[in-house]
Amino acid sequence: MAELVTFYMDGQAYQSPKGMNLVDAAKMQGIDIPVFCYHPKLDAVGMCRMCLVELGSVSVNRGTGEVERDEHGQPVVRWNPRLQTACTQTVTEGMTVRTTTEVVVNGRDSILEFLLTSHPLDCPVCDKGGECPLQNLTMGYGPGRSRFVFDDKIRLDKHVPLGELIYLDRERCIQCARCTRFCDEIVGDNVLAFHERGRRMQIVTISDPPFDTKFSGNTTDICPVGALTTTDFRFGARPWELEEEATICPYCPVGCNLSAGTRLDRDSGGRKVIKRIMPRQNEWVNEIWICDKGRFGHHHSRAEGRLEQPMMKQGREWAPVDWATAYGMIAARLKQHGKSLGVLGSPELSNEDLWALRKLAGLTAPDAPLGVWPATMTGGDLVAQAGVGSGTRLRDIGPETAILVIASDFEEEAPIWWLQVKQAAERGATLVVANARPTKLDRYASVTVRYQYGAAADVLDDFLAHALQQGTPASVTETRVPGLAELQAARREGEMAYVEAADALLGVENLLIFAGGEGLSLAGHRELMQAAANLLIVTGRAGRDNSGLVAVWPGANMQGAYDMGFSAEATQTLLDNPPQMWIIAGANPIEEDSHVAEAIRAAEFVVATALFMTPTAQQADLVLPRQSFAERAGSFTNGLRRVQRFNPVQGIIGESLPEWRIFANIGEQLAGPRSPVSAGAVMREINAAVPGYAEASYPRLAYVEEQFPLVGGDDLYYGGTSYFNLAGLGYPIPPAAENEAATLPVRAIQRAEPEIAGGLTAVPVRLLYDRGPLFEPSALMHHRVPQPYVELNVADAAQLDISAGDRVVVSGEGFRAEVIARVDECAPVGYALLPLQLAHKPMPTVPVACTIQKIGG
Repeated sequence: MAELVTFYMDGQAYQSPKGMNLVDAAKMQGIDIPVFCYHPKLDAVGMCRMCLVELGSVSVNRGTGEVERDEHGQPVVRWNPRLQTACTQTVTEGMTVRTTTEVVVNGRDSILEFLLTSHPLDCPVCDKGGECPLQNLTMGYGPGRSRFVFDDKIRLDKHVPLGELIYLDRERCIQCARCTRFCDEIVGDNVLAFHERGRRMQIVTISDPPFDTKFSGNTTDICPVGALTTTDFRFGARPWELEEEATICPYCPVGCNLSAGTRLDRDSGGRKVIKRIMPRQNEWVNEIWICDKGRFGHHHSRAEGRLEQPMMKQGREWAPVDWATAYGMIAARLKQHGKSLGVLGSPELSNEDLWALRKLAGLTAPDAPLGVWPATMTGGDLVAQAGVGSGTRLRDIGPETAILVIASDFEEEAPIWWLQVKQAAERGATLVVANARPTKLDRYASVTVRYQYGAAADVLDDFLAHALQQGTPASVTETRVPGLAELQAARREGEMAYVEAADALLGVENLLIFAGGEGLSLAGHRELMQAAANLLIVTGRAGRDNSGLVAVWPGANMQGAYDMGFSAEATQTLLDNPPQMWIIAGANPIEEDSHVAEAIRAAEFVVATALFMTPTAQQADLVLPRQSFAERAGSFTNGLRRVQRFNPVQGIIGESLPEWRIFANIGEQLAGPRSPVSAGAVMREINAAVPGYAEASYPRLAYVEEQFPLVGGDDLYYGGTSYFNLAGLGYPIPPAAENEAATLPVRAIQRAEPEIAGGLTAVPVRLLYDRGPLFEPSALMHHRVPQPYVELNVADAAQLDISAGDRVVVSGEGFRAEVIARVDECAPVGYALLPLQLAHKPMPTVPVACTIQKIGG
């Protein structure tokens, strides 16, 4: 625990951790020191001078070391001769501060007067109006008048695009440098800088393409004026017109907390719609940041082409039917084909949806495999066993923790985790990045490990060999860890690989493993997850706070799907033995994988729930309109196994329904239980039946506590316009390893067979910006989505006579695509990196042999 010191502010004594920033220490005591450039998540720079205070220190006798006192017995204070910036000071014992004296008031008056000399008087049309720190501080601390001559005002450009997402009004900018510092300190992207000097100093973008970062929208949140605004919200509404509703990002396993600004919209027929997405503070998850995909990728919720009523295929045409007819038809088919039923869920589904789907399948086929799509990663049971402790908070990680990121292009797959791990490394955490190719995270790694695609589990098995050589903790016994003796017996002797990385990971107290699935088959990923669990369990590092196994899942609720009983192994079983009837919920496998398409097309009857008429929906016999994340209530379980609730934030599109209600209503037709009245009622069933979820009730998910830094209050100048979390911080499901009485079985992995050189292997990779059904409707993001491409190593390209920019055909078993060639040193020799969901056609979802031929060559 940090040492507490006593400091004095305006005559009152307070205690604070030694070394805390003075502005933060005052804030924790309920005292506001006005700031523009300071932000509690950024380093202090003292640029704006708004936080001026009188600063003194208690005088200490050099001879005796005693505090000197005046004739009244009060400590003698030595005051600095000039005002000091509070944001550049840290609290020390005896520090004395005055914030309300005449000299301080005059100093703040002068700062505000100078700032306003060239600031435009366009508050009535400014998007920041109503939530503007400059407005608030001018009213609270300003002089109320100006001596400046209007003709001397500097006039600058007012509509400067810093890329396609952010606009800059140069006249409004007060040069606080929050935006440039955010990009530099938090994100590490060198994309913004200052240009010119003095009153003509301006923000410019210095990257190509402009403002090239995945986190650009956060700069508009922390901008203390209306200088930076988003294309999405610009002139769209006034902040005071909006209702803020809590929701969760539907895209990746981080589970970012969002606040949806909504209002009744004339252009949408008077329906309540989302006007903007903002971060909602959750220091346990995303802190106060979100990526641009989560911020700008909400347009699918009201996009043209949304399905609005059930559709039945009649020959080659689609005919609308009512829900009662649809339910009756599905129930009849389930009675006919129920013993041969295939169920395919999606990480877009909530826990409640998945549970209702599981119950429906159980009414006619209790042993039906519950598949999930994408079916490329597994090991949800191992995360439940050896996952991180329930007190895990990535923002707290420091030198006591080692982090391993393996088989993942982290920034593309989980952007906020990438940001938090990057910051943890800068705070002193040991970071090891292991992949078959370079990724952006390498620049912050203590050690990087390169391996051949398919051999990721072998790397962790080598780390385990190092750990076994060093011996196991006393708490790791055969009773506690069944299979330990076999694991020790299988230990390989001889020269060990990856010594530097193993020493780095095993040399500190905690070990946090983020395991992706790049370059792995389903079986290979199972071995990777087992190897990670083995290492954590045998070294006694599973189930601790900030220590354990985390899967970098595709989608928002893949962990929840596994917890609800769905798995990729079940999907494989369904593909090996195709059923006569399919229920495909929220997934689009036909567009993504030709082998799945064949199995589905061969069925007697296919039911699909969908937002749009996707290729999978088009192959169905009956399509049911599902609700987007914005129209329904439910919960997601993020990659850290934190269950979080989201709420309906906008009006319902047509007759669409949440999946849990659809499946429950079908179940009623089969003499099943009565449909629950709400998503909360479904969660109560989950609480009673699913291991670990007993405490994850809706009231528990709504639990909130004061978080620091305090943001989103009346003093928006302090933390920006991220929102207070009033809807709940979620509930972390504790892993089995957190229980000292639990057994944690391990097993030796099956090491990868060496590949025989020759030919090219296509390796699917995931990109943040793609053309998936959820993201493609956000037209303003299309500039960020690349054209379909294949990435080749220079040596392979030369052998094939392919240059960067050439159009090529990539083909293999079950796929053929025309794409653009990218040539660099990043792709390993012998491998072609093929991004998923860029072309609207099936691509390999696991590594497969391929051929590449230049078009016209």
